[in-house]
Amino acid sequence: MSTQATTGTTTEQDGVQSRLPDLTRLFPELAKLSGAVRNAVRNGPVPQTTISLMLLRAAQIVGSTYHAVSSTDNLRKAGETEQRITAVATWQDAPCFNDAERVALELVEAVLTPNPFGERVSDELFARASVLYDDEAIWTLTMAIGHFCLFVPVALIGKPIPGRPIGKNYSR
Repeated sequence: MSTQATTGTTTEQDGVQSRLPDLTRLFPELAKLSGAVRNAVRNGPVPQTTISLMLLRAAQIVGSTYHAVSSTDNLRKAGETEQRITAVATWQDAPCFNDAERVALELVEAVLTPNPFGERVSDELFARASVLYDDEAIWTLTMAIGHFCLFVPVALIGKPIPGRPIGKNYSR
């Protein structure tokens, strides 16, 4: 029989385990690198809500429950509405996003979705992003996507436990 325990906004089932141990024990320098990139993104000119919306969309695209739960938790803690969190999956026709958020969502989709007909990030998309974001902001969005992509294999192969804080999200 399985019991469930509720922690914060997530529910964990007893017996959920990661496949691998915490990689920062094996590669401590990775934690420093990740922290530096995360701080650069946090200190950049793009609102953290926009970054979190973009990362939630990225998690949905790559199929990472760990990242989807984390991004959703971050958005809720920031006071984001359930309507906007839910609408990320269908952002193209959702009326609740501003132009800058839409471009950020479109950028992450372009980067993470194959395009058999040309470049993933077209000149037209970049031009629209450039109207709404300066060079530093575009780099901030780019670093956020890159940081996320660094940890996609970690989430999909190592399977850290969703809903647990960093450092306590591995069972081995």
